[in-house]
Amino acid sequence: MDADITIVGGGLAGLALAVALRNARLNVVLVEGRPPARSQNDADWDSRLYALSPANANFLESIGVWKHVPAERRCGVQAMEIFGDAGSELHFSAYDSGVSELAWIVESSLLQSELWLSAQRQANLNLLCPARPAKLAIGAETAVLTLEDGRSINSKLVVAADGADSWTRTAAGISVEFYPYDQLGVVANFSCEKPHRDTALQWFREDGVLAWLPLPENRISMVWSTGTEHAKELLALSVDELARVVAEAGKFRLGELSLFGTPAGFPLRLMRAPKMVQPRFALIGDAAHTIHPLSGHGINLGFQDAAALARQLASKPEHIDCGNLRLLRAFERSRAEDVLALQTVTDALHHLFGAPQAPLKRLRNFGLNFTNQLPVIKDALVRYALVS
Repeated sequence: MDADITIVGGGLAGLALAVALRNARLNVVLVEGRPPARSQNDADWDSRLYALSPANANFLESIGVWKHVPAERRCGVQAMEIFGDAGSELHFSAYDSGVSELAWIVESSLLQSELWLSAQRQANLNLLCPARPAKLAIGAETAVLTLEDGRSINSKLVVAADGADSWTRTAAGISVEFYPYDQLGVVANFSCEKPHRDTALQWFREDGVLAWLPLPENRISMVWSTGTEHAKELLALSVDELARVVAEAGKFRLGELSLFGTPAGFPLRLMRAPKMVQPRFALIGDAAHTIHPLSGHGINLGFQDAAALARQLASKPEHIDCGNLRLLRAFERSRAEDVLALQTVTDALHHLFGAPQAPLKRLRNFGLNFTNQLPVIKDALVRYALVS
């Protein structure tokens, strides 16, 4: 089988890249082990949700996906309130910043399912599922991906979009560094006694970072990034006990909480790749980088990778093939600043707010209060978040 581009991984970033190439004069193959699973019961909500920046909602709109995300399954964030561990506060408002919303809260499986449906309808895309890679050989003129069932795909470019533990990245000989945080991200959904008014809430606590993200119908999605042992204790609590502990940790800001769905936990770690490209090969999404979830920007980076690589490939001159190193390095340069900035800032905030020393505690809380008094800085932060 011949193709211009082979994408390995049908998660959000890989599917977004494939769909973004729908109008390009390129033949695309996407290899995925299993199709996305989506509950048919509208009462069910994912335990894992994402905070999409407006820029990425616009990207999904531009590739024809956002319009298929039902309004009743997404929530626009109108305000955000951040609380330090010693009385400090920082507030953001969409109204004050002159924008319609700061972010959109959307279910992971819903986005993946809508992208999958779009991919299935795509004329220039061959969707191989179930299929798993077994061998990768990258030559001067072509890259050959051999699947477990014996089929081979000859392409000009292979894109690894198969997650932080990417098989494809390892097969291409790119080694990465992992920096475990010894934390789990505990996620769960709750119904609230009091209205959240489309406000996201975040507390920097001595036991980690607690975030409440607004959902439709006065519900919230919780992400509690906390030490592994504490996370295991939370996950072992009964339904009522977990709701009580989470409500208490948030100072009963939204009154009593009622858990719905099943809580889950996933390990948190920083991952840095020395490069995103090499001849006939590129990394996107979690295969290229991971960050601490306190900023909520993980999937935003992945979508921006997909958008940037799609632009580069769709606009290339006819005489340059998709695996050209100069072409791929232009994509890498376009993403380097955002990736490095978010990895550095989120890692620094994690260590700053995790440090017990009194001087650092005073510094971080002073910083929150000081920033809250400066509209120019707050507006700059919002503007950066909107386009990332």
